[in-house]
Amino acid sequence: MIDKDKIKEAVKLLIEGMGEDPNREGLIETPDRIARMYEEIYAGYDMDPKEILSKRFTVTSDEPVIEKDIVFFSNCEHHLLPFFGKVHIAYIPNGEVVGISKLARVVEVYARRAQIQEQMTAQIADALMEHLNPKGVMVMVEAEHMCMTMRGIKKPGSKTVTLATRGAYKDEALQNKFFNMIKE
Repeated sequence: MIDKDKIKEAVKLLIEGMGEDPNREGLIETPDRIARMYEEIYAGYDMDPKEILSKRFTVTSDEPVIEKDIVFFSNCEHHLLPFFGKVHIAYIPNGEVVGISKLARVVEVYARRAQIQEQMTAQIADALMEHLNPKGVMVMVEAEHMCMTMRGIKKPGSKTVTLATRGAYKDEALQNKFFNMIKE
């Protein structure tokens, strides 16, 4: 999906647009470095949550599974600046669970795209509902946005919190249980 040649051309134009010489020693390899970096930080476009969640294990319990403090890094689609923080996920099994690392992998699918936090939160919840078929899902994302920290309003340390609830997690008592568990 990533077209490294187009990225290299664009970065060279950006360097020129900033008034720099793209052939200067310190910048000559920058277009290639950026293209390789973009291949890594935008790898989510080539990842499929259905494939990640395909290996499941049978369970009889329907008690919530919670994975908290999943660290992520993403890039705001409005400014192409990073936003980063933690994702907390809860789901209620409907006869099957996935390995816990799969939850973090689903986060990576959507975090490694040009993205907005609100959309990423919903995409994670929707992917889990669609491909895991649980009784309910709750996803909470807490993030700091560099587009708000280093430019514009310049308010470092401020955090944006988004929430997505699906199925059984529409219930306020389950939501409160989730909030209490992620505080611990």
